[in-house]
Amino acid sequence: MLSEDGKHLYVSWDEYHALIEKLALKVHASGWEFDQILCLARGGVRPGDILSRIFNKPLAIMSTSSYRESAGTVQGRLDIARYITLPRGELEGRVLLVDDLADSGETLNSVENHLRTGSKKITELRSAVIWVKGISTYLPEYYVDMLPTSPWIHQPFEEYDALRPTKLAERWKI
Repeated sequence: MLSEDGKHLYVSWDEYHALIEKLALKVHASGWEFDQILCLARGGVRPGDILSRIFNKPLAIMSTSSYRESAGTVQGRLDIARYITLPRGELEGRVLLVDDLADSGETLNSVENHLRTGSKKITELRSAVIWVKGISTYLPEYYVDMLPTSPWIHQPFEEYDALRPTKLAERWKI
């Protein structure tokens, strides 16, 4: 649900999963066949996992991090992992790059450039996200929602960002 001022978007688990399914349908409707999925951790792990299951394709994971400041609400320096984790072999062929959103576009632009210059075995690279913010400098081939007001997206799993084992134990009275 978008707040009245357009600055916040609140997403429930049901909405989140429905959006990932709509993303899968957009990729499918394009007719593009891909060999592997590369998701960006952390935000792209859940969509990547679900798309990997729906399309029955291997899932590779690349860690990136830029939202570390102010409890993860301020973008800082982008770090891209040196290695990609995948079940076997290496990243090659037609690759679908998956993240949760194109915010500023910096992460997706940087990762795409990194992959295009660093891997000669990738023959085609396309990207898929749930949301694209209006401020993004990157437009993926596949997305579900364009958000012209660039709201802060409150995703359902964010409660775990501040949940520590002691609070969890209190919740479950352990």
